[in-house]
Amino acid sequence: MKTNTKLYETAAALLASGKGVLAADESDGTAGKRLAMVHLPNEPENRQDFRELLFTAPDIEKYVSGVIMYDSSIRNSTDEGIPFPDVLTAKGIMPGIKVDLGVRDLQDYKGEVITQGLDNLTERFKDYYDMGARFAKWRSVVSIDENETPTDAALKMNAIMLTRYAQLAQEAGIVPIVEPEIIHAGDHSLQQAEMVTTRTLQILFQTLIEYKVDLAGLILKSSMVLAGDSHPQQTSPAEVAQATLRTFHMSVPHECAGIVFLSGGQAPDRATENLNAIGKLGGQPWPITFSFSRAIEEPFLNAWDGKPENGSKAQEVLLETCKKNSMAALGKLN
Repeated sequence: MKTNTKLYETAAALLASGKGVLAADESDGTAGKRLAMVHLPNEPENRQDFRELLFTAPDIEKYVSGVIMYDSSIRNSTDEGIPFPDVLTAKGIMPGIKVDLGVRDLQDYKGEVITQGLDNLTERFKDYYDMGARFAKWRSVVSIDENETPTDAALKMNAIMLTRYAQLAQEAGIVPIVEPEIIHAGDHSLQQAEMVTTRTLQILFQTLIEYKVDLAGLILKSSMVLAGDSHPQQTSPAEVAQATLRTFHMSVPHECAGIVFLSGGQAPDRATENLNAIGKLGGQPWPITFSFSRAIEEPFLNAWDGKPENGSKAQEVLLETCKKNSMAALGKLN
């Protein structure tokens, strides 16, 4: 296996202590749901305003190492005509790109899905690299249903897709983030979540190793291990921290460059509290930090309320939210 020092340098920069990755990679449709929270129609100029406020927030680079964008965002510019990737790069923030094309039902596997997007990915990576992207993300989706899903077969097929994406990313000089999201919605217990997350990650890393992906130039984006949102017994931060780290120690090779968390439908404060509990357990074999989307954007959106006069206030809230999560990743929030 050839080593790629550039990949390692990129991964190390993304995982810098006290910094996290902002996942501003919602599709245009999902961005519309964010805009609906502030009563704005889902139009290109409103999506552009939303992104520009995020990316130009003063001092955000103190707590954010990278930003994952969607195809329409990485091609977009500020009102002054500066491409978004250039705005981020000038602040010392690394531009990233989500490259999967969403999920489709997996035939004959009820309730399970497969992620699309490998077609033309080599060419797309070349374009994104030329636009400034130095890391990428691909998400698979795993739902937990009593004794039925996920099946190992579906986990394996998604692992193969993630692995092929990771190979192509590394070949293009781009650090792959692999994101097997365990869906929080459901009535599953903490024990079920731990079992499924462990199995998902074990199959994924077995496949990555089998196909010679360089783990030292790859980042895992993982769900936290917690009971489903409709389970009668919700999980405390201490339980989340213990179950999550147990899972990682059972599943994630030490060669992996690092781990970032998705917030996965948790309320912003809860995601931060759980991250802090994990940080409090001290150093692990991998750097661990956050890569939140809604948990960072929701407080910002509430402050902005879609009104131009609230832009500066919203950016202050964004900075405060990023700072809180930075402290939490270090286990120093309280």
